[in-house]
Amino acid sequence: MKRLNMKRAALSAIIVWTLGVTAFVSSYYVVIWEDADAQANLVLSLALIPIIAFAAHIYYSKGHETNGFLLGAFMFLIAMILDALITVPVLIAPLGGDHLSFFGDPGFWLIGLEYIFVVTIYWVIRRYMRLQKQAVN
Repeated sequence: MKRLNMKRAALSAIIVWTLGVTAFVSSYYVVIWEDADAQANLVLSLALIPIIAFAAHIYYSKGHETNGFLLGAFMFLIAMILDALITVPVLIAPLGGDHLSFFGDPGFWLIGLEYIFVVTIYWVIRRYMRLQKQAVN
């Protein structure tokens, strides 16, 4: 397993967190469902797929070969730290929530699994395509 470039992985995670929070908050301004929280979670989970793939692309574009599961877990850890330091105090607490309700929500952990899964799948597909390219040459 190749080493994790923590600086580049953190940058990629910050991109995901920023775009994810933007998608989550923006979804409240377009009312489609009566349950705005469920709508925001759905929008976030759908928006994260291309956002995470884009961030993984940024990480791997410099030739890093880090295991996708390890990269995804590290990036999710960075997102959790940003959520604890910024999202909960700024967006959740003013509405009556707290760290326990935020991190205790099963939806949060499902999104975390999605996060790690998307990075891992991106890594697997990228490796497969490189192997295919090498086999052709």
